[in-house]
Amino acid sequence: MKKSIERVFTRPEQVGMVGDGFRVYNFIPRGVTQQRLSPFLMLDFAAAFNFSPTDKPRGVDVHPHKGFETVTVAYKGSVAHNDSAGNSGVIHPGDVQWMTAGAGILHKEYHEENFAAKGGVFEMVQLWVNLPKKDKSAQPHYQSLTKENIGKVALPGDAGEVNVIAGNFNGNAGAAETYTAVNLFNVKLKSEASLTTGIPASHNTALLVVEGSINKMVKK
Repeated sequence: MKKSIERVFTRPEQVGMVGDGFRVYNFIPRGVTQQRLSPFLMLDFAAAFNFSPTDKPRGVDVHPHKGFETVTVAYKGSVAHNDSAGNSGVIHPGDVQWMTAGAGILHKEYHEENFAAKGGVFEMVQLWVNLPKKDKSAQPHYQSLTKENIGKVALPGDAGEVNVIAGNFNGNAGAAETYTAVNLFNVKLKSEASLTTGIPASHNTALLVVEGSINKMVKK
């Protein structure tokens, strides 16, 4: 069974700032309601932007998260983080951080010190995934998925590559363990290439075009 494309959104005209380090375009819930795309609560796209060097890393100071998961996908530049439980780390280009806030955590994110000092192009996506009611009080924890341990699937005909972050792509399991049945793929298609995959009929589906353009999308 094929699904039709319900809506197409262009990039919002207005860009917002999260702290002083994350210059983002909001697609969920600005473009579509959270209820329509459950379990996805929010999607911010920090489009490529060249930050000048600074000796004081830009970012967003301590803020709370509770009852959902944050998924940070880094494309360019590096993001550092730490939290109220003493956890810390750096998300480099190609890496993904899957944070389960669960029962609640205080968290802050900022440009990694070396990247901030040199300056450069910064680009990332952050997606929030709701937790099922039974898991909202789960112990907070992280999954740090480096580009080396995220599965890569070469597409037939040298059409490109799919990084399987979570769920299952054509029989290839994702690296992340999830509380909700979620498929999350980073797709890199070459010019004029196409992709076919199966998506459960009960799933809500969305596609963010980071670079380039797409003529049509087929969903089964």
